[in-house]
Amino acid sequence: VPRGRCSEECLPGFRKSVREGYHPCCYNCAPCSEGEISNHSDSKSCKKCPENEWPNKAKNICIDKVNEYLSYEEDILVLFFSVTSVIFATTSLFILGLFVWFRSTPIVRANNRNLSFILLLSLILSFLSVFLFLGRPVDITCMLQQVTFGVPFTISATSILAKTIMVFIAFKATRPGSSCRKWVGVKLPNTFMLFCSSIQVMNCILWLSISPPFQEYDMDSYPGKILIQCNEGSVIGFYSMLGYMGFLAAVTFVLAFMVRTLPDSFNEAKYITFSMLVFCSVWIAMIPAYLSTRGKYMVAVEIFAILTSSAGILM
Repeated sequence: VPRGRCSEECLPGFRKSVREGYHPCCYNCAPCSEGEISNHSDSKSCKKCPENEWPNKAKNICIDKVNEYLSYEEDILVLFFSVTSVIFATTSLFILGLFVWFRSTPIVRANNRNLSFILLLSLILSFLSVFLFLGRPVDITCMLQQVTFGVPFTISATSILAKTIMVFIAFKATRPGSSCRKWVGVKLPNTFMLFCSSIQVMNCILWLSISPPFQEYDMDSYPGKILIQCNEGSVIGFYSMLGYMGFLAAVTFVLAFMVRTLPDSFNEAKYITFSMLVFCSVWIAMIPAYLSTRGKYMVAVEIFAILTSSAGILM
């Protein structure tokens, strides 16, 4: 076969490109564009790889894209999150055991033991909910992820808010002739916690009924990778859940900050202020980081926020 002397042979991974102002036998060799290959010499054009495949480095064959998610086998972050979650959950369980063991003592009874039990149980569930975010996501884990951290978090925030309100009422009730004495007891905080928590539960039920989260394959964000992640489904439902949690935390922080200077016998408000400050700071910082990342790094940001804010409440 006659060969032109003005051009070299175009190897696989390249295509012929017209050289302006020269004879048609003279051409340049241009590399195939991103996502395309050529598997024989002197190819006139490149062909695009299937959606779930990507060219190799030589751009002469298509290979499967890499599936990316927080994997138990490949990511050291999974081990870190797992160990941290177990440690904090075990610590919460140990504290709960102490409260149960000494449930009849004056200090536990004065601390509203029912709210304390519920708070510690919700924190244990929050720490353990991390495991639903790890590994390859599927539809059922995507549906459970947000609910299993949203509802326990709301119960935690509501319990702390109820404790803060009772601190304020208890201080007011010590004044002679105060009308707040009739509100002192376990009925008000329990009713308040049940009412506020039920709002979040109804929000989650509505969200899962109308547009629940589901498994999603993102093939376009990163070349050569398939991001296996959870789509929130209804964005309104997701941010309503986060917004309600943030509202409760903000109200608790403001109220605890207002009553933090009460006498020492009511100094629980100081610790509540610190816990809510950590909670609010973590989630305010998490939102822009969450929105600016994709794939497993987005999940890692959310897990870090769950662990950090839960640990802040536990402290």
